[in-house]
Amino acid sequence: MKTYIITGAGSGMGAATARLLSKDPNNRLVIISRTKSNIDEVLTSLDNKEQHIAAAFDIREASAWKNLFATYSDKLASIDGLFANAGIGGANHYGENDRWDEIISINLTGTYVSIQECLPYLRNSKQAFKHILITSSCLARFGVPAYTAYCTAKTGLLGLTRSLAVELGSEKILVNALCPGWVETEMARAGIQLLANAIGKDYQSTFDEQMGIVPLQRITQPEEIAQFVKFMFSDLQTSITGQGLDINNGSFMI
Repeated sequence: MKTYIITGAGSGMGAATARLLSKDPNNRLVIISRTKSNIDEVLTSLDNKEQHIAAAFDIREASAWKNLFATYSDKLASIDGLFANAGIGGANHYGENDRWDEIISINLTGTYVSIQECLPYLRNSKQAFKHILITSSCLARFGVPAYTAYCTAKTGLLGLTRSLAVELGSEKILVNALCPGWVETEMARAGIQLLANAIGKDYQSTFDEQMGIVPLQRITQPEEIAQFVKFMFSDLQTSITGQGLDINNGSFMI
């Protein structure tokens, strides 16, 4: 049995990935979210749900990770992959109530803590190759006004990816980052609504404008991301590491 940990699994890409991976009875999933009601709801939607673990805690807290592994020591002596997907979005503005610290702390530091706490258990895996997959963003590729914290954090994750890929390569731990564009998630809808509010337009017209900028003129579905995560965790690829992988309908091209 292979064991995978998914953070940010209470909705969106994390939840879609959990649902897809749960279809394989040889997978055990540990799904994590800050919100217990969300993660409990996702757990009930999984196939083979009796063999999976749901936990609600702040990924920045090393003590919470240690408690998770201690509580389920019989099931989590080793893990085979980590989808470090948790994060928050939105704008920030310098001054009172600036969200800089919150966004950097959750998106960048939280991912770092997640990886470091999971590393000993990845090293215990008997699989030939182990996997760390980080959710960055296409906003790591270009700037967006008022998203200084988000763009900074997501760009930092690409540096983290490259550094860890070199550091862990000899241990056959593959480290990569996803750089999605617009994905049909609560975070994306909230972002589009904020943009609509800022320019004085309604949600639908703002959505249509944003899709018009994208070459494929569409929004990615979470299930598409899930399929890609499944491939990245599979034995079908053992050569990709240290990469930022763009899944954004052409909004950024190298």
